[in-house]
Amino acid sequence: MSEAKIIDGKAIASDLTDKLAERTKDFVAKSGAAPCLAVVLVGDDPASAVYVRNKGKTAEKVGFTSIQKTLPADTPEDELVSIIETLNTDPSVNGILVQLPLPGHIDEAKIIDLIAPEKDVDGFHPINVGRLGAGNFDRALIPCTPAGSIILAKSALGDNLSGQNAVIIGRSNIVGKPVAQLLLAENCTVTIAHSRTKDLEDVVRGADIVVAAVGRPEMVKGGWIKPGATIIDVGINRVDAPEKGEGKTKLVGDVDFSEASKIAGAITPVPGGVGPMTIALLMQNTLTAAERQWGQSQG
Repeated sequence: MSEAKIIDGKAIASDLTDKLAERTKDFVAKSGAAPCLAVVLVGDDPASAVYVRNKGKTAEKVGFTSIQKTLPADTPEDELVSIIETLNTDPSVNGILVQLPLPGHIDEAKIIDLIAPEKDVDGFHPINVGRLGAGNFDRALIPCTPAGSIILAKSALGDNLSGQNAVIIGRSNIVGKPVAQLLLAENCTVTIAHSRTKDLEDVVRGADIVVAAVGRPEMVKGGWIKPGATIIDVGINRVDAPEKGEGKTKLVGDVDFSEASKIAGAITPVPGGVGPMTIALLMQNTLTAAERQWGQSQG
């Protein structure tokens, strides 16, 4: 069998951000102000700092105003609460993102609940989760990584995913559950599998679409994959890479790419697959939030 088609998330994300830049120009022309994204980073986690920097760069590229608030790791919870309450009531701020994970002394669920649902561009607030679950996509802000995963699957399979057998490995609130809702809305038959699933390999082997979001490096082996299946690898794991030299590391997904790419029909690489899409969809959510807020203020 021939090698799988590599789904180029970088190129697809770049195309999406170009379109968003055009939409932003239209929004600025009618509203008189650029959409504004506020990102709050607590602590000095290096991976989080890189993400936040990339988000800021992409926001500027599409024509947004970007605010970044970087707080020390020992910031008291009530100080973070106060910052979010201020951003919630600031009419010039359209989207608020608090970079996760937060330091252990801060209650993540409390902070997510505090963000105004209409500014919750991560799509994690219980109201947005509920709207997604109810299929009310016109009012929800949809989590970025799941939304990006659907776009990548469609880039390989076409816009009609109806009847596809989809298996999601991972049941997190951030990826597993919302991507299941989105695939159901596309008329897929959806199975959510996880670490406790019996005969996980056999479950995965029946899938036309595999979304791997379990957080274990290269857990999904080539032998688990149905020939011709489409694989969306959400995992980003840093592992030792002695072949690059002492102390060197590399990024790998949750799927063994070298094995799976010989069997799958299409597969996302890590890096360069789902990651760029997550940031592009964050920009889309920010613009959507700005358009809704401006529309309401006009009404």
